[in-house]
Amino acid sequence: MKHVFIDGSAGTTGLRIRERLAERTDIELIALPEAFRKDENARREALSSADIAFLCLPDDAARDAVGMIQNPDTVVIDTSTAHRTAPDFAYGFPELSPEFEEKIKKSKRIAVPGCHASGFIALVYPLIKSGILPKTARLTCHSVTGYSGGGKKMIADYESEKRSPLLSAPRQYALTQEHKHLKEMKALTGLLEAPIFCPIVADFYSGMVVTVPLFAGDLAGGMADIKEIYRKSYNTAIVRYKESPDEAGFLSAAGLSGRDSMEISVLGNEERILLVARYDNLGKGASGAAVECLNLVMNCDKTAGLVL
Repeated sequence: MKHVFIDGSAGTTGLRIRERLAERTDIELIALPEAFRKDENARREALSSADIAFLCLPDDAARDAVGMIQNPDTVVIDTSTAHRTAPDFAYGFPELSPEFEEKIKKSKRIAVPGCHASGFIALVYPLIKSGILPKTARLTCHSVTGYSGGGKKMIADYESEKRSPLLSAPRQYALTQEHKHLKEMKALTGLLEAPIFCPIVADFYSGMVVTVPLFAGDLAGGMADIKEIYRKSYNTAIVRYKESPDEAGFLSAAGLSGRDSMEISVLGNEERILLVARYDNLGKGASGAAVECLNLVMNCDKTAGLVL
C-alpha cells in the first residue's frame, strides 16, 4: 500500500488525478481538511509522509513544495512547468524510448510533460532520432485545445452565462511566441531552434489536436518512412499509431476527450505532410500522464486506473 498526497487537489489536474485513483486498492490518499489545504506546516507534513506526492501547483509553488519535502524517499510527480528541463527530473513520457521509461521508474523526481508539448515531442522526437528530420529544422506547430487547459478562471469565463461573445469563436494566444512549453519542446526533441508555435483555445471543455506540417523535400525520407517509424515507436494501449483518423474530411480535437490515450497519425500527401497527435489535454496531456508515471514508479500495469 502506497501513501499518495495530491498537493493542489482542488485544481483541474488534481481533481482528475483523484478521480483516476478513486477505485485503486493499492493506494491510500492523504487528505488534508479544507481549512489546512493551504497551510504550509500541514502541507510539509503531508508531503514528507507520502510515498508519492503529486504537485498540481503553479510553477513557483511547485518549486517551494519540493523544498518542503524532508523525506528523501518521497517520489515527486510534478505537473507544473517548473522542472521539465531540470537535469535531476525524469521527463514523464515513457513511450519516447525504453530509456525514458527506465529513468521514470528509478527516479525520485518526475516532471509531467506540458499538454501542447506532449503532442509536439511525440511527433518530432522519433523523427530526429531516426535522422529523417534534421536538428536544424525550423518547424511550425499548431495546437487546438479545449478551455479546461486554462484552469479554473478560464473554465469559469467560458461557462459563465454572461460570457463575452468573443469566446464563441476559437482564440489564438501566446502571440509573442514566448509560450512556456517552448523550452521543453526544443530541449526534449534536440532541435537547435524552438518551433513557431500557434496554440488556439476553442469553445469545448477538453481535447487537443497538435499538428506539425512538413515539406517532404526537407526530409531524408518520405511519408511511408515516417509512418513506419510511428508504427514501431507507438504501439501501446496508451500511445498508438492510427492510420486514418479522418472523420469525413474533418478531424475533431475532442475525439479523445475524457480519455488518457494518444493517437499519432500522418496525413497530407507526398509533397506536404501533416504530423498529427490527438489526445485529451487533461488526459495524456496532464492527469493521465501523471497517473501513468505513478504506475511505473509502483511497478504495476502502466494502464492501471486510466481511461483508454
